[in-house]
Amino acid sequence: MITFDVITMFPGMFAGPLEDGMLARARRSGRVSVRLHDLRRWGVGKHRQVDDTPFGGGGGMVLRPEPFFDAVESVRERFPEEPEEEDKVMLLCPRGRTLDYDVVTDLSRTKRIILLCGRYEGVDERVREGLVDGELSIGDFVLTGGELPAMVVIDAVSRFIPGVLGQESAAERDSFSGEGLDFPQYTRPGTYRGMEVPEVLRSGDHAAIESWRGDKAREATRVRRPDLLSGK
Repeated sequence: MITFDVITMFPGMFAGPLEDGMLARARRSGRVSVRLHDLRRWGVGKHRQVDDTPFGGGGGMVLRPEPFFDAVESVRERFPEEPEEEDKVMLLCPRGRTLDYDVVTDLSRTKRIILLCGRYEGVDERVREGLVDGELSIGDFVLTGGELPAMVVIDAVSRFIPGVLGQESAAERDSFSGEGLDFPQYTRPGTYRGMEVPEVLRSGDHAAIESWRGDKAREATRVRRPDLLSGK
């Protein structure tokens, strides 16, 4: 089982993705737990302020450090983990390490992940210095906040939790799990609008099928993502 504690200004954004498909089934089965925490609950003053203008000037607003520190401490106090089961606090932001197969598999070995969703011009640097264990990005582009990346992290990591997928080995066979992209997939009908399923896939020769799939996967990687083959 794995638990995600998500600290966000917009917990309502998670309703759809968490209530359908694989994640809904995983939550119902108890293999994945997702708890949503409204950052404003730990806001400063009577107005529950979570952001302020940046020191040094400039446009936009910066998220204050106090709400994040207080939120993480409150979550840990309310939902304590076993002493040997340390959690990880991860900040979703453009400066983070790009989420990839290695990062996902590493996170899947953690019992609890606390995800901090950034917003606006970012978070106070002291959150990075004194609170988080790491930072994550889902690509070289900027979104309005960390909520969508947090959903991606939850989905990607949950696939590696035993029992979440129908076949235990499915996650290991996907694109990026080996040297590159996955091989082409086909299903019925055998012929559609003049396009045929490759004969080898209908041959019943499992050795030939595996060889074909390996060749096609390497070909797709060379054409579409040659960067994945660098140094290999």
